[in-house]
Amino acid sequence: MNTLLIIIVIGVAIFSIVYGLIKKKNQQAEEEISLDDKTYTLEKMIEFIKKRLDEITKINLYDIGLSEEELKRRKNKKYELKKALKGCTYGDVNDKKYVKELIFDLLYKEYGVSETNISKAIPFDVPSLLTPQDKFDILLYQYKKEFGYEALTQLIKKYDLASLKYMVGETKPCYVITSEEIDEIYEKENLNLLFEDKLNVVVQRVYQHYKGYSSIDEVRDMNIDGVSGGVSGLPESFLSQVAQTDADYLDQILERKVPRACDSIWIFFQGKSIRLEFLSFGTESELKRVCQNIYKYNNPGQLSDTNGYKINEMKDGSRVVVVRPSFSETWAFFVRKFDVKRATLEQLITFKGGEKAIALLKFLVKGARVTALTGEQGCGKTTMLMGMIENIYETMNIRVQETAFELHLRKIYPTRNILSFRETDTISGQEGLDVQKKTDGSVNIIGEVATDPVAAWMIQTAQVASKFTLFTHHAKTFPNLVMALRNSLLKIGMFNDEKTAEEQVIGVLNFNVHLVKDFRGRRYIQRVTECIPVEDKNEYTFDHRNEKTLEGKLDKFLDNATYYFTKTTNKELYKYVNILEFVNDEYILTNKISDKNIEEMRNNMDESDVEDFDEFLEENWGKHETARKENETTTEVLAKKRGRKPRTM
Repeated sequence: MNTLLIIIVIGVAIFSIVYGLIKKKNQQAEEEISLDDKTYTLEKMIEFIKKRLDEITKINLYDIGLSEEELKRRKNKKYELKKALKGCTYGDVNDKKYVKELIFDLLYKEYGVSETNISKAIPFDVPSLLTPQDKFDILLYQYKKEFGYEALTQLIKKYDLASLKYMVGETKPCYVITSEEIDEIYEKENLNLLFEDKLNVVVQRVYQHYKGYSSIDEVRDMNIDGVSGGVSGLPESFLSQVAQTDADYLDQILERKVPRACDSIWIFFQGKSIRLEFLSFGTESELKRVCQNIYKYNNPGQLSDTNGYKINEMKDGSRVVVVRPSFSETWAFFVRKFDVKRATLEQLITFKGGEKAIALLKFLVKGARVTALTGEQGCGKTTMLMGMIENIYETMNIRVQETAFELHLRKIYPTRNILSFRETDTISGQEGLDVQKKTDGSVNIIGEVATDPVAAWMIQTAQVASKFTLFTHHAKTFPNLVMALRNSLLKIGMFNDEKTAEEQVIGVLNFNVHLVKDFRGRRYIQRVTECIPVEDKNEYTFDHRNEKTLEGKLDKFLDNATYYFTKTTNKELYKYVNILEFVNDEYILTNKISDKNIEEMRNNMDESDVEDFDEFLEENWGKHETARKENETTTEVLAKKRGRKPRTM
């Protein structure tokens, strides 16, 4: 009996132990499963990558007993990684590629991301669970494999996403790409992703929240005109005011029915500002992080409350402007890109009659005419300027003054004598132009005449320091351009009399190329205008000497006095005529270039260009006897220099 009890007790004990072990094992399995569910989320992956790369860059290689050769190799890799981690935040696509490849290896080899668990980060296998941003990232990745940095352009053109459309509840059309459109495109594409493709999409998502520019990271790299953020939606400061006054409105904001500033992402595409409604930074802090990192190339200084804006360039040549509170109502940035490969007149001027406009602009440059390119922001002034510069003679040295480096002419013409200057915190545009006068430049190019001192120095430089000048300005009409430049001379105290200041301007300015961006996003030259100074002829008479009576002499004197006061009060200093106009979607040559400008243009051209210019004039305006004689004289002189007979017309 005792033996039986002992056996029962031992059996119960064994059963309890086994049951406990099984239960513990099941609990551990459940814990592991729940741990796995959390481990392969994007947040955990980002945390792992941050920690792992921090370890790699901070490890002391001298403490781990490496051979000399291995130590040298590891030091080089460590230095290369540090350099790439720094460079990728400046917009360097090569450094970005290096960092992403390292993240790919760390996630695949060390973190254990596999086909079975990768969907915990992004639900690739269940399209209904994918967010519009997930779908867009996948679409952009697939298009990038085929089209490279033209991926976004191809996607927009294929599905006509850059067209005017009406949003729900809106009465006016706008340019916007919606979540519904992205859903439809993803369904139509019916993509079949391999594991490597899925992991690359995850790597991009990890990278953009770690070292990249959040949701705009890949968009910024595309060949588009620009991207901006924080420029629409409700600022964070507005939410506290709403909370005190309108609880229902606050609920709509929290439910994302009303966009916030951090939901604001816009692209500038072929002259159109398009809102990406399906993309968002998520939080105000993420928008702030992007703003604080995107301008840092070449250490331009700190963006602070006292210095609330920064203008700089990125490593790929993009111009970036960043603003912050309290200077602006919210954090915001503007990135403008300039595609140097497409900056030729033939690619920019595409409407009917474009060959006439192209020929005219080429002759203006070859004829060394001081030319202003005017128009609103985003109309293509800088790009058109880049296209015109191509036609400057190789023998001329080019000096460029800009607020931020935008033209990057040495990338296009690496063998030419070109040097660019820009304003800094300690060197003004005025000082920069003063230095240019001492650098043997033949042509002065001013990226933007935006301040009074720069406008004044542009006038002076065009008068004495260079053969000719090209510059951009925001004037809307030709009289406005003259008035703005005249007022700049007056404001800085160079002149006290309006007429004298205006004489200086019209004595320098030859032509104005005005560009327009219409509501459909089309960019074109609206007009090319010539400035013709009015000659001041002395028309006073001495008829009073022939008068016998005092009354007669007084009458003649009063005639002269009347003429004097008329000239003084209503003096017409210049006339302006349009040489080319854009009418009914066609470029049309209208008024002929003045004889004086034709003569001066011929004097600045080589022989072959003089002949082409003559043909251009004759073809569009017919023969002109005065011009014909001038042409023959110029051609004869040039022919004698080259030891050949002049061409007969």
